[in-house]
Amino acid sequence: MLDVKDLAASYEHCRRLARAAARNFYYGFALLPAAKRDALCALYAFMRHADDISDSDKATEDKSEGLKAWRVALDRALEGEYDGSRILPAFHHAVKQFKIPAAYFHDLMDGAEMDLTVKVYPTFKLLERYCYCVAGTVGLCCVHVFGFEDSTALEFAPKLGIAFQLTNILRDVPEDYSMGRVYLPEEDLARFSCTAEDFGSDAASPAFTELMRFETSRAWQYYAEGAPLLNLVNTDSQAALWTLMRIYSGILEKIEAIRYDVLAKRHPGLSPVEKAWIMLRAGTGLWKPELCLRHT
Repeated sequence: MLDVKDLAASYEHCRRLARAAARNFYYGFALLPAAKRDALCALYAFMRHADDISDSDKATEDKSEGLKAWRVALDRALEGEYDGSRILPAFHHAVKQFKIPAAYFHDLMDGAEMDLTVKVYPTFKLLERYCYCVAGTVGLCCVHVFGFEDSTALEFAPKLGIAFQLTNILRDVPEDYSMGRVYLPEEDLARFSCTAEDFGSDAASPAFTELMRFETSRAWQYYAEGAPLLNLVNTDSQAALWTLMRIYSGILEKIEAIRYDVLAKRHPGLSPVEKAWIMLRAGTGLWKPELCLRHT
């Protein structure tokens, strides 16, 4: 049986990881009650480790073996075997405490493995599946921690996760291209007469701009479809969820503000001051759901 002291040390380790690495998510975490905040830090630490394996500089075969080993570690952790990991004790405790289905984590691992084997996505349907695996599952985990009474929350949570992931994809087009990854669907590139090579340019062509405009509109639709979740999670978690929605939708607004030219003006995002203002506004109850939706 896990010692209380060891569990506390595991949670502290996960908190440090989240504070250091969760540049957007931690602003939302900070507004939660302590038990929920700690649980999300533990879940984040588990997910971050999978990402770190997938994004490392190691050979693909080594990364694949690393992900397989982490999946085995997942299954063992859910049985109470942590093999000396500093992350897994807190992770397992959070999963049990908030009754999070193990299937979410296996789907997430599927997504991490896709990053090793899939370099292009012929259709949006395939990209949507990837986004569900790496981000929709995160939304589902979060909603279990936030708490809900109405089961329709489980329909809206993946929508927001996918919205966040599409936002990341649009922000990171040139960086992903430099790593050999093209997430925007080939069917959409063809529709706007773009090629993947356009992503390596120093500035956006008219065709690239129209492609980005189209994909941004699609991302906004996912925000709209997921927005009802705000009123379904427990009241002590609404400000945290709104903070996350506002930060990520704010990135989408930044992309629009630079006329979709993420090639010339790379990695658009909110400053720490802007994020802190959003968190302050949420923490004082001055948040409005419509601020996370597209204004037309």
